[in-house]
Amino acid sequence: MEAELDIFQTVVAKAAGISPGGPLAAVFAGRRDIMELTERSHNASLKPNNPGGLSHSERAALACRIAKLNNEPELARHYEGLMDGENHGLADTGFDGGSDARLKAMLRHTDLVTLDPKSAVASDVSALRAVGMNDPDIVRLSQLIAFVSYQIRVVAGLRLMEEVA
Repeated sequence: MEAELDIFQTVVAKAAGISPGGPLAAVFAGRRDIMELTERSHNASLKPNNPGGLSHSERAALACRIAKLNNEPELARHYEGLMDGENHGLADTGFDGGSDARLKAMLRHTDLVTLDPKSAVASDVSALRAVGMNDPDIVRLSQLIAFVSYQIRVVAGLRLMEEVA
């Protein structure tokens, strides 16, 4: 049997500054199911059993980059802690992939979908295929971007709620 998750120890709770004695504790606890699913989605997005062509460290670095692009330092620090040394460059929002075509395309796509998702078109996916990314890895990348974007918005919303509580 799976141990009950302490929702106040989840990534979202820590990043938003939600604590058991805080003004949003009851509201947060009342959404236990959503917080548990969000934490499971975090683990599945960042540390899946089968990472495919996106290593756990690459995922963490891209998540860190997404957090930085959204001016979310708490989540960026969390994701930095999940990276290994070889992928720190991916988290640098000024790094464009250098001469590595795969990284260049992946970072361009991540930045585009993070900052201006309405502008993403079919040719952006084709650019990922052109550098050797297969469809399952393109889906993995898209899922990671979507999850971290969702997580950032949940954290921002909780902070706003706490400000007015």
